[in-house]
Amino acid sequence: MTINNDKLDRQARRILRNNDRGGYTVPTSGLYPYQWNWDSCFAAWGFSVFDVKRAWFEIHTLFTGQWDTGMVPHIIFHKRADGYFPGPDVWGVDRIPHTSGITQPPVAATLIRSIYEADKRYGRVHIDLVYGRLVSWHRWFMKNRVDNGMVAITHPWESGRDNAVDWDAAMQAVDPTGVGEYVRRDTSHVDPEMRPKKADYDRYLAMLYYGREAHWDETTIRKGSPFRVGDVGMTFILLRACRDLLHMASELDHLTHEIEGWIAELEEGVKRHWNPDGYYDSVDLRTGKFTGSLSSASFLCWYAGIDSPEMKVKLEEVLSKVNFAVPSLDPQDERFEPLRYWRGPVWGIVNTLIGIGLDESGHTLLSERLRKDTQKLIAEHGFYEYFSPTDGTPAGGDSFTWTAAIWLTWAGPHAKGRL
Repeated sequence: MTINNDKLDRQARRILRNNDRGGYTVPTSGLYPYQWNWDSCFAAWGFSVFDVKRAWFEIHTLFTGQWDTGMVPHIIFHKRADGYFPGPDVWGVDRIPHTSGITQPPVAATLIRSIYEADKRYGRVHIDLVYGRLVSWHRWFMKNRVDNGMVAITHPWESGRDNAVDWDAAMQAVDPTGVGEYVRRDTSHVDPEMRPKKADYDRYLAMLYYGREAHWDETTIRKGSPFRVGDVGMTFILLRACRDLLHMASELDHLTHEIEGWIAELEEGVKRHWNPDGYYDSVDLRTGKFTGSLSSASFLCWYAGIDSPEMKVKLEEVLSKVNFAVPSLDPQDERFEPLRYWRGPVWGIVNTLIGIGLDESGHTLLSERLRKDTQKLIAEHGFYEYFSPTDGTPAGGDSFTWTAAIWLTWAGPHAKGRL
């Protein structure tokens, strides 16, 4: 098969343009009609390759949704999209623009640093404007969500890995009684066999309603919510984000002591994520038990600046079992499903973060394996949301923003392949 890389570059740029809604980018048309937090950061990174002005516009629009507490929500409802569920009326957040009541992986500082360093002259005024907002968001995490150095999520959607097996045991403590009738939009756009099951969705909504009834007060939710999990992916991502925030602080001549303290606290938390079975794992903070999930998030250790010979062995074992890496769950796990949302498929954005970390840690051969796998998946199957690790079958949304973005920044032959 002959691959026309120039054509794919043009297609990736066209996807970003087509998904542009005037200051913010939707993940894909129809399935996700609003601005999603970490999707938007990847979109900005992608735009920075060919339109740095538009990249910064994306970032500033994202932060219009920031709460007074510092939290940056996972969805910002700029314009009403009839039929989407759960929409702003369900979340019940009393602010403009309307938002959801939970957050998402804080990749912003890392990707903003990359956008800034690509064009410091243009970016200086923008980095000055957004730096304080990033500090405020990180401070919110450290105050409200860091338990013994591990980053806690209060809803699976916060993790970005909505349906991962990491949350299965903890979700059993959530009572879905009384959720009532509702109509999901996702299963009208995508094969239901590729999406979370109804039993899971009932519990997602039960947790949403609990948060709404608590008026999204973090103290109330910390004390009473049945679901609170130390997410290994979130811990690694926040740790990396704090390292990049520290770099920005030094360059901008801001005080660094507070950020250095955050990094030290999170590094201690990483140790608590180590499952004695030999891998980094999430922890149910209500029971203290490991979730028993060797997931793609487990391999974000290098991205966070944590080298691990044991994890390198685990990664090589996982790679030997699939044709395309990295699956979102170890294929040997009995819960593995190659096309079910976050329970087996390959996600290009996670490959990107893992691959960048491997490259920075000197594991260049493994990093290149991930990049070539991602490149082949996109070139042969299209800019889909995710893919089967066994045969490359594309799944989820098509013409997906963050898949186009990582093609331009990391995966494609013309990309620089690093932050």
